[in-house]
Amino acid sequence: ITLAGEKYTEINLEKAVIIEDAVVIISTRVEQNSPATYTDVDKSEIQKINLGKDIPYLVNFTPSITTSSDAGNNIGYSQLRLRGTDITRINVTINGIPLNDPESQNVYWVDIPDLGSSVNSIQIQRGVGTSTNGAAAFGGSLNIQTSTLQSEPYGIIDNSFGSFNSRKHNITAGTGLIKDMFAFDVRLSHIASDGYIDRAKADLKSFFFSGALYGSNNILKINIFSGKEKTYQAWEGVPKDSLETNRTYNPAGEFVDDNGNIRYYDNQTDNYKQDHFQLLFSQQMGSFNLNLAAFYTKGNGYYESWKNNQKLINYGEDYFTADSGVGRSDLIRQKWLDNDFSGVTFSGIWDKKKKIKLTVGGAYSNYVGDHFGYALWAKDAIVNNPEEPWYKNQGRKTDMNVYTKLNWFLSSGINLYADLQYRYIDYTCIGTHDNLSKIDIDQTYNFVNPKAGIFYEITDQHKSYFSFAIANREPNRRNFLDADEGGVPTYETLYDLELGYDFAKEKLKFGINLYYMFYRNQLVLTGKINNVGDPIMQNVPLSHRTGIEIIAAAKISKRFAWSFNLTLSSNKIDSYSEYIDNWDTWEQESSELNNTDLSFSPDIIAYNLFSYEAVDNLFIKLESKYVGKQYIDNTSNSNRKLNPYFVNGIIFNYMIYTSFIEEIGIDLIVNNIFNTKYETNAWVYKYIYEDQPQEMTGYFPQAGINFMLGLHLKF
Repeated sequence: ITLAGEKYTEINLEKAVIIEDAVVIISTRVEQNSPATYTDVDKSEIQKINLGKDIPYLVNFTPSITTSSDAGNNIGYSQLRLRGTDITRINVTINGIPLNDPESQNVYWVDIPDLGSSVNSIQIQRGVGTSTNGAAAFGGSLNIQTSTLQSEPYGIIDNSFGSFNSRKHNITAGTGLIKDMFAFDVRLSHIASDGYIDRAKADLKSFFFSGALYGSNNILKINIFSGKEKTYQAWEGVPKDSLETNRTYNPAGEFVDDNGNIRYYDNQTDNYKQDHFQLLFSQQMGSFNLNLAAFYTKGNGYYESWKNNQKLINYGEDYFTADSGVGRSDLIRQKWLDNDFSGVTFSGIWDKKKKIKLTVGGAYSNYVGDHFGYALWAKDAIVNNPEEPWYKNQGRKTDMNVYTKLNWFLSSGINLYADLQYRYIDYTCIGTHDNLSKIDIDQTYNFVNPKAGIFYEITDQHKSYFSFAIANREPNRRNFLDADEGGVPTYETLYDLELGYDFAKEKLKFGINLYYMFYRNQLVLTGKINNVGDPIMQNVPLSHRTGIEIIAAAKISKRFAWSFNLTLSSNKIDSYSEYIDNWDTWEQESSELNNTDLSFSPDIIAYNLFSYEAVDNLFIKLESKYVGKQYIDNTSNSNRKLNPYFVNGIIFNYMIYTSFIEEIGIDLIVNNIFNTKYETNAWVYKYIYEDQPQEMTGYFPQAGINFMLGLHLKF
């Protein structure tokens, strides 16, 4: 309204009722009055640090999380651990739809770059948590909700630049609500970086599209998102003896040419494309809510490698032709994965406010994964038929679950919670492994996973809870393939107890949680090898994780805020047999170990954030993270560990509001301001040679001081 003088304008507001997007994911999330240990991360928290980081680093400030980056600068291949457990034991869903690869049970964040720009919220459940869809939650769950309705049209341009030639560019736009019914959103992104580690380049492209039809009692929504990545391999790590002399050394693709010069294969890359299709429907009928979803995920790609001095016979008798006496050669090969993952999820929720909330849900999914490989070229031999793979196998997995959850709200702020899940898994794999061994796997599992707890709201400010849960997890593809015939590992079982207390006032919050996670038959690396010399994971009878998590936050003044979290834990294997290869005898030596530490499970994880609003809309933040020592195997040997590290960073967020450009955001993140030298991941191979213990290692150093500068424009 432009006022050129006195004017009278009458504005009539009409009520428009639409159902909220939150109904899509409520069946797989826990709510405030639930006996569960969780943290909610909303869009505003992500946006302030989303300058190209992968999802693990966007949630790194939450309790009990450790992260690692192969390239050393948070772009490309990255991982997270929750309470010491890796991502294969963490359930990840997007809008209630499973994201974990059914065979490996892994999540490759590099396949969905810049997902953070299309995230509305993330709930991180620690421990078994509530029943959900997909992989078993042995350390926790990440429940991701993508973009929700923005009622007004908008356009956003984000550009970021920083160290190691890192940059991120994206464009996001939305129509707002059209005719009180329709809404469309789209995002295009490109992220690239040279990486901190030598040649650890990443070229990542992605898009996200969402279209929705909103009614007063229902939503019909389609999400289509895709990622395409090309990264130079940096997963071999840096040998331990190079950490002091050349921390960025990357041995991947290294070879010696005919003149004796060290060179690197320039296409030692990983190439993969993953497309996601989701169709979501929610219907509200009085006190009953129905959610239905169908999904399809298509993945296809390969990694290409230079391999030195390979035995040609290992690729088959007729795969190569070589001169007489030539049994080895340098060669180039590709290993492929082509997979299809589809299914449906459902949930029905009957909610009698403040009395009973009953949820019945589940999912059915089917996975087909084709694994095959080609030799493209050999230095001293001819590939007879480059279009034929030297190995090929196919894995098929059917995963079905149904669950029932009951919240019974008694008087005096007491909520009794019960949750029972039945899960059925059928996994088969047939064909030839890459070492030419025959594969014939046919395994079926039936799991019953019960959970129960009590939540007590003592007063408006004081709340407490207790829960007990049981979860079962099947072995993954690697566990099956590496095992000798007749030696397939059994499934794992986790018993999880959680006891928590929360206090909240307007300017002060405090929470404390005690947990005890007791495992039967947890799969760990023991050094044992199979009949072709590959390492295998074995079940250890008893192991546990026990700890305390503390969370605190305070609004100290109008402009100064503080938040903090701390995890203190003990993570132990009661007893197991360690195996070491003896190169002198070509046998394995074993020894019994007791009360050793579980690998990659630090006893202490702490995070601290000071936030100061220097002037209106200019925030300066100092964040600090400390991670205690981590052993890189399960022996508690001090020679095989990651040293503790304490890393600090500064964040500047400045927002300007104008009539032409709704928001102008300037963000600067300076990581590792004290240039700390530290490593976040490693691997080790132990052996005996000439009666002396020996090791091969690979460590993953992280970048010293580095920065990202971003410009955010919203129209």
